[in-house]
Amino acid sequence: MSSEHTDCADGPATRLLPWTGAGGKPCYVVGDGTGYVSRLADDVEGIQLDMADELLGHAADMLADDESTGPQVRFLAGRLTESLQQIVRVAESPGSRLDAILSDRAEPGAEERKPDEDLP
Repeated sequence: MSSEHTDCADGPATRLLPWTGAGGKPCYVVGDGTGYVSRLADDVEGIQLDMADELLGHAADMLADDESTGPQVRFLAGRLTESLQQIVRVAESPGSRLDAILSDRAEPGAEERKPDEDLP
């Protein structure tokens, strides 16, 4: 965890939110994770993860297209950078709901995977 998040994040009931406050400072919520702000944060994190997934699809398509221009690739790189910053924030968040969000997404079973999709 980066030092930016350690001051306020030591308590077990403190959660780093997926947005920032004035001046880009981290925002936290204290609670048991069932309140309105926690549920809103869960929704925002889910949206951020879905957007990252879509961007990865666009990146794969664009990189496979020999006619993609430099400005298009730079624009995509900028969006990927923004998305990665958001996802890192979600991953660094103490008490993160990342596991809960990802468990909602069905992972294909071994029988559904193609041979080249097997994990090492």
